[in-house]
Amino acid sequence: MLDLVYDGRIAMAHLHLIIGPVGAGKSTFALQLCREHQAIRMTLDDWMAGLFGPDERPAIGRLEWYIERRDRCLEQIWKLTKELIGIGTNVVLEIGLIQRQEREAFYARVDEARMGLTVYVLDAPREVRRARVQRRNEEKGATFSMEVPPHFFELASDMWEPPEEDECSERDVRFPG
Repeated sequence: MLDLVYDGRIAMAHLHLIIGPVGAGKSTFALQLCREHQAIRMTLDDWMAGLFGPDERPAIGRLEWYIERRDRCLEQIWKLTKELIGIGTNVVLEIGLIQRQEREAFYARVDEARMGLTVYVLDAPREVRRARVQRRNEEKGATFSMEVPPHFFELASDMWEPPEEDECSERDVRFPG
């Protein structure tokens, strides 16, 4: 656990990871967590939209194009997360990790850095999530980063792997709401 001493008191920063399928309410929940824990929020979608949103996508190899940029963003997010935790700032991450293998690699990094971690799992029925995403695409409100086309929604929803019992028993995993 990374901790700092301020005025004779030990302050331990904490990492909050939010996972779930597209449209589960992660961004709204992340904003709430940031208020509760005086945390910095970092979302992969914001980084991708800000850095690569206006870029032209290739006609062939679009998935590879996306993955390469996603991985670069995740590296920068991780670097910044370590720095923030190191100076005593709580961090809320919303960075995808919809598959178990991705989460396991992330957990290994967290363990190596000796960070405190709480994982929040959000989910909702696909029909509810689809309607939320469609509404968010139309309204472009507070949690909008980029448009999620219907085919991407379906693909990402099919890829979602909820945490299994062993993953939950090894970590502080919570299912809010």
